[in-house]
Amino acid sequence: MEQKLMKKGWKIELLKNSCKVFDDGNWIESKDQSPSGIRLVQTGNIGFGFFKDKEDKSRFISEETFVRLKCTEILPGDLLVSRLPDPVGKSCIIPDLKIKMITGVDCTIIRTKDFLKPEFLRYFQMSNSYLKDVDARVTGTTRSRISRKNLGLVEIPIPPLEEQKTIVAKLDQAFAAIDQAKANIEKNIANAKELFQSKLNQIFSEKGEGWVEKKIKDVALVTAGQSPEGKYYNDKGIGLPFYQGKKEFTEKLIGEPKVWTEKITKEALEGDVLMSVRAPVGPINFATQKCCIGRGLASIRVKENFDKDFLFFYFKNIENQLTGNSGAVFNSINKNQIEQIQIFYPNIIEQRNIVSRLVNLQEQTNLLVTKYQQKLKNLDELKKSILEKAFKGELV
Repeated sequence: MEQKLMKKGWKIELLKNSCKVFDDGNWIESKDQSPSGIRLVQTGNIGFGFFKDKEDKSRFISEETFVRLKCTEILPGDLLVSRLPDPVGKSCIIPDLKIKMITGVDCTIIRTKDFLKPEFLRYFQMSNSYLKDVDARVTGTTRSRISRKNLGLVEIPIPPLEEQKTIVAKLDQAFAAIDQAKANIEKNIANAKELFQSKLNQIFSEKGEGWVEKKIKDVALVTAGQSPEGKYYNDKGIGLPFYQGKKEFTEKLIGEPKVWTEKITKEALEGDVLMSVRAPVGPINFATQKCCIGRGLASIRVKENFDKDFLFFYFKNIENQLTGNSGAVFNSINKNQIEQIQIFYPNIIEQRNIVSRLVNLQEQTNLLVTKYQQKLKNLDELKKSILEKAFKGELV
């Protein structure tokens, strides 16, 4: 850090020595919580430099519990640091929510001393310099975390207060412009995807001359997945790849296998449409090879004289309309319900013509989205670059 700081009048201070308050939150168990009262702010409320309100998921404790557990109140203007990923050490400033608040044990409460503006510290905690320092101090084999003791050893660059105010003002202005640019790009991405979905809906809603209506069971073979016992799983590539549900889907093709099974229960073949049948119902993918499918999936294999890509796009169009059965834990759809879904379609030649047009439009959409996503990455890199300049003293 010292080699990077060339600005006269700046100093290096340990984080723990820069704070009036530097404490962990309180250990709050489920039995301690109440339907209302003092709000419990958790790691999930800490964004990367911003507060996530999540008011609808708020948890509370009573005033009596606050006293009994000797809780520490957090105040507007305090910083909260998450000692868990992602990333470890991210922070936000607590806004004035007009309610008494505490925080959980995985958060560290920071109330800075008079020589350090909390806004300046928040920006520094978004910089690569800070995150690298934190990363060098994390522990844990299954889940990274940093102790409050190690967090307190992170080095903070501290310029004079007036320079801090100038840097914060310039960063506020620059980040506001970047965030607006990102919002515009994200809107463009949404518009591009909506345009493709609109075209998809137009094709299948308008139909055409000669289209017929049948049930999925008339044009495809549906197979409900069944999970083998866990003792048959392995990660060494023995047996068939095993897939369980939507979490393994990519944009269009099932992802690379991570688990294999020596006992084969229900099979899908390369080119089968795979449907997520629970949590959530409806999303689809293509199988890229012969595989075993678990209870979270069903395979839909087209019969003769039916185009599998046409079936894929048809399901893509009605994906959000498939609700299945409401359950206590999650919604689901069964084999019989899939077979009873109505499908409108033309002859095989027209199916392939439609697929060709949709594939072309999808490729154009994906190309456009990729360009927009690269612009978003460039803006994120610009933020990082500006932050590094700020804490080398190059913005004042």
